Amino acid sequence: MKPTVLLVDDDANLLDGLCRRLRREPYDIVTASSAEEALEILRDRPVDVVISDEEMPGTPGTVFLHEVRKRYPDTVRFILTGKATLDSAVSAINNGGVTRYFIKPCDLTDLAISIRMGLQHRELMLAARKLLQKGRRQSALLARLEKAYPNITRVDRDNDGAIVLEDSNGDFDQLMKAICDHLDQDN
Repeated sequence: MKPTVLLVDDDANLLDGLCRRLRREPYDIVTASSAEEALEILRDRPVDVVISDEEMPGTPGTVFLHEVRKRYPDTVRFILTGKATLDSAVSAINNGGVTRYFIKPCDLTDLAISIRMGLQHRELMLAARKLLQKGRRQSALLARLEKAYPNITRVDRDNDGAIVLEDSNGDFDQLMKAICDHLDQDN
């Protein structure tokens, strides 16, 4: 499934121009003319990147992106503004959690590259979160096994650092069954 990019701006001509420029990029493009319309889209479908104008009637872009950050924290957020100020940039970064701040008219090649980089960063963060969860599950499994079979995780080494294996007096088949049972419970 292709990633989705949501463009939010009250200027229909700007949205049309961005869509034309980005149409060959490897993602789906969805547009909204207001923050309210964009929030409806976000409720209805997953969106990977949101690019919002700052100066819109109703809800300003930084307020909208702050809401996106709270509700959809994995969504990459960019701001696009025609009136850049230090205060708006600080607010966009601190409140909206934007990763890129573009000034109109922006370099569309830079925008396209930034979207791709944002999508890659998002995928890496999601993969890292999955690995962290897997590591936590495995640690919990080891803790349960250690509790059921004390010293099962102990590793003895000789003077050269090689692992020393000793014959076990326990029932290996029973131990393996217990490990498999714990793994089945974990999944």
